[in-house]
Amino acid sequence: MEARLNLFASPVATKLVKHFVGAGKVAHETTVPDATLELVKIRASQINGCGYCLDMHTKDAAEAGETQQRLHLVGAWREATVFTEAERAALELAEQGTRIADAAGGVPDEVWENAAKHYDSEELVALVATIAAINAFNRLNVIFQQPAGDYRPGQFA
Repeated sequence: MEARLNLFASPVATKLVKHFVGAGKVAHETTVPDATLELVKIRASQINGCGYCLDMHTKDAAEAGETQQRLHLVGAWREATVFTEAERAALELAEQGTRIADAAGGVPDEVWENAAKHYDSEELVALVATIAAINAFNRLNVIFQQPAGDYRPGQFA
């Protein structure tokens, strides 16, 4: 696959991505575990079919010590026994926040309440911001058909 546009050569895309990345760094400054934030990014990217983000976030997660078993089971988190209750709540919030257009009422109250059992208000902001940011990145990459497979862990750090 060839990208429709070279995002890395575009001054506008470079500025835009810089702001997206900056917003994402704020979430990593909270007490939400980085592993949880990566799982959320992976799940949203699976739903959106963003190969580029899946390549990036699975490699970065593995480099940071995430197990292959957990990475392979993100898409089946409901049936997998390898995730904590807090991670499950974050993954459910990620799914509902990513599929927001599929539900007339947005994220159901029970999903929010479950997440709020495990995360305080600042952590919830970080989770929602991460969900919003990864969905924006997914849309950029899917629309521009950014090819996946060549990412190196930490490439944009």
